[in-house]
Amino acid sequence: MEEKDVYNLLEQLKNGEVEKITIKKEEFLQFRKYLVERNDFKYFRGIALRGGDVAYTYLSTPRS
Repeated sequence: MEEKDVYNLLEQLKNGEVEKITIKKEEFLQFRKYLVERNDFKYFRGIALRGGDVAYTYLSTPRS
């Protein structure tokens, strides 16, 4: 997963174009590397799914 792909997915989620995105277990570390670099990182919430995948949503207020 490349940086531009991660950026596009996160922007779609932030802009409300999609309700959630699911990241496969194999892509998680690479995805997270780009996610934590964002200024709005705390607005994204990841929920672990069975099998190691993670579903991300965008919050209206940042996590603490």
